Amino acid sequence: MSRPDPMLLPDPEPRERVYPVISVDDHLHEPPDLFDGRLPSHLQERAPARIEDASGAQWWSYEGNLLAESGLENVAGRDPSSWTRAPLRDDEMRRGSWDINARVADMDIDGVYAHTCFPSGVFGFAGRVLSMSKDRELGLATLRAYNDWHLEYLAGTHPGRIIPMQLVWVTDPAVAAADIRRNAERGFKAATLPDLPQHLGLPRIGDPYWYPVLEALEETETVVCIHLGAAGWVLDPLPNRERNLDPKLDYTLAALFPASSMVTGIEWTFSGVPARFPNLKVALSEGGIGWVPMAVDRLDYMMDHSGAQLHSEWKSELSPSETLLHHFYFCMIDNPSNLDAYKMIGSDHIMVETDYPHSDSTWPDTQKLLSDRFSALPGDDAINMAYRTASQLFGHPVPESWLATTAVHG
Repeated sequence: MSRPDPMLLPDPEPRERVYPVISVDDHLHEPPDLFDGRLPSHLQERAPARIEDASGAQWWSYEGNLLAESGLENVAGRDPSSWTRAPLRDDEMRRGSWDINARVADMDIDGVYAHTCFPSGVFGFAGRVLSMSKDRELGLATLRAYNDWHLEYLAGTHPGRIIPMQLVWVTDPAVAAADIRRNAERGFKAATLPDLPQHLGLPRIGDPYWYPVLEALEETETVVCIHLGAAGWVLDPLPNRERNLDPKLDYTLAALFPASSMVTGIEWTFSGVPARFPNLKVALSEGGIGWVPMAVDRLDYMMDHSGAQLHSEWKSELSPSETLLHHFYFCMIDNPSNLDAYKMIGSDHIMVETDYPHSDSTWPDTQKLLSDRFSALPGDDAINMAYRTASQLFGHPVPESWLATTAVHG
C-alpha cells in the first residue's frame, strides 16, 4: 500500500565544495531485500523479513518480534513540521536512506566523499539484535549475511564512497576473532562494537572475554567504531526508561548524548584495553568533543587527590587523561562553543560526521557549516578534521579527482 508523501522536499541544489569531507558517523535504513539469498538454505525462511500491516506501516519480523526504527532516524529532506517518532515507510523518506545510488547522489549534493554507515535502530547500531538472537546459528548466519551485503552492495557499488564496517559476533569471541581476520582480508577497514557491553549481559570491555576480539582487531589494524547507544543504553534521567510517560524524553536523551559519550570514554580508558592493546584504534561516534576537556580535567584531578589506590593499580606509562587523548579518536557534528577543544585533543584525533539521514544530520549543508566553523582555524587543523584524520585512520584516501573540485585541500 503506497501513501504518497507531500512532506518530502524537492532535491536541493548541489552545494559548493569548500572542503573534502569524510563523515565517520552515518546510518542506514535497511532495504527489504537485504537478506534475500544470503543465508544457508535451511535458515533462509527464518531470516529477518519486511512485512506490511493493514494500515500500510512497514515492519521487520525476526524471531517472532516486530521491529521498527524511530521516524526521526530518516528525516533528512523532509519538512521539519512532519518529523515524528512514528516509523516511516520507504516511500516517505529520501531514497538515499536505503538505496546506495541515491545515497551517493545525496553525498555529492552535500560535498561529502565518504560515509561510514552504522545499522539502523531496528538492528542496533552495533547489530545487537542479530548478535543477541535466541537461535545462535540463525543469528550468526544473519549477521554474516548483513556483513556480506554491506561489503558487496553498500561499499561495493561505488568503491571508495562507503568505508566498509563489519558487525561483530559478540557472543562468541573465538568465532568473532576468526571472522574479523577473514573480513580484514576481504576489505573491511572498521568494526563496530557495543559501547557498554554489560548492558547486553556481556562482560565489561576490559574483561579477558574480549581479548580474542581485541587482539584480532589490533592485529588486522581494523578501526573500532563505538557508537553511543549501541548496547541499548544512553544516559537517562528516568528510572526504568519510562519513555511513553514523557513525550519530551527524546529531547532530553539527545541533549545528553555528549555525557553518554563521556561515560563510554572513561569506561574504556579505565578498562585496561589501551595498555594491553596499545596499537588498537578506537573512534567514538556522535558525542562531539566538548566533554573531552572536562574528562581530562577530572581524570587529572582525581589522580592527584582521590587516586591513591589507582596509582598502585594503573598499568600504563600514560596517565588516564593521556590514555584518553592518545588512544581515542573523537567525532563531532557541531561544537561551536567549544571548538577550541581541538587544541587540547589535537586535530589529528578529531573527525566530522553528517549523521545522514537522522534528525541531527547536517545534510545538505555540511559544507557551509564546516566553512563557517573552520574559517578562522589554521589550515592544517581544518583539513585534518574535515577529512585527513579519517583518511589516515581508516586507510581511505580521497582521490585527486575529488580533491581538485574543492576550494581547500592539502
